[in-house]
Amino acid sequence: MSEPSISLSGVRKRFGDTVALDGVDLDVQPGEIFGILGRSGAGKSTLLRTVNLLTRPDAGTVRVDGAELTALSGRELRAARAKTAMIFQHFNLLSNRNAASNVALPLRLARTPRARRRARALELLDLVGLADKARAYPGQLSGGQRQRLAIARALAAEPAVLLSDEATSALDTDTTDEILDLLARLNRELGLTVLLITHELEVITRICHRAAVMEAGRFAETGPVPELLADPATRLGSSARRLAARLLGEEAVR
Repeated sequence: MSEPSISLSGVRKRFGDTVALDGVDLDVQPGEIFGILGRSGAGKSTLLRTVNLLTRPDAGTVRVDGAELTALSGRELRAARAKTAMIFQHFNLLSNRNAASNVALPLRLARTPRARRRARALELLDLVGLADKARAYPGQLSGGQRQRLAIARALAAEPAVLLSDEATSALDTDTTDEILDLLARLNRELGLTVLLITHELEVITRICHRAAVMEAGRFAETGPVPELLADPATRLGSSARRLAARLLGEEAVR
C-alpha cells in the first residue's frame, strides 16, 4: 500500500481546560474521500486545522504528502502547507475581485507570470462549470456558484489534498448535492484526496469512501462507509436508520 496522503499519529490539542483532540490517529489514502462526522464541539474543525498546521498540536505528528509538518517551521512549513487547500462554509472570496481574479489570487501570491495565472484561472473556471462567469463578482453569483468559485481557487496551486470545512452547510439541498457531485468528480478525474468534516449524515453517505464519527476529541468509530451503514450497531448505521424512518414518516404524512 502506498504512503497515506494524510497521516496523524497520537495528535493531542488542548485549549485551556478543554481537550479538543485526544490522541487522534488518522490515515487518509491517496485519492480517497474521507469524511468526519460529528456534532458541534466534537473537535472536527480543530482536527482539520491541525492537518495543515494552522493549529499546531501539543503532541503527536502530522504528515501530509510525505512531509512531516510538525517537524517544520518558517519557509519549509509554508512550502509544505501549499500541498493542501481548504474550502469553507462561507466561501471567503474577495468581493472586489471578479471570478477570474479570485481564482488567480494564490498564483499571484506565488508570483506566477500573469499570462499563466490567467490561463490557469480560466481552465479552472471551466472545470467547475463557471466558464461564463469569469468577469462576474461574488455578489453577482448564487451560493452554489460562489462555492464552485471557492473550489476553483483552492485548486489553483494544484494541491495534493483538499480540506473541506463544512463547505455545504450554508447551501440548500439541491445545491449541496451539486457541490458534492463536483467534489466526487474532481476526486475521480484529478485523483484529488479529500478530507471533509460535516455534521450532515447525507454528506458522508453520498460521496465518502471511508468515514469516522468524532466525539469528545476522539474517533468513536471509523471504517468504510458501506460497512458502517450496514451495521445497525454502529453510530453511522443507527443514525442512517433513524433518518430513513423519519423521512418515511414525513412521506406518509404527505
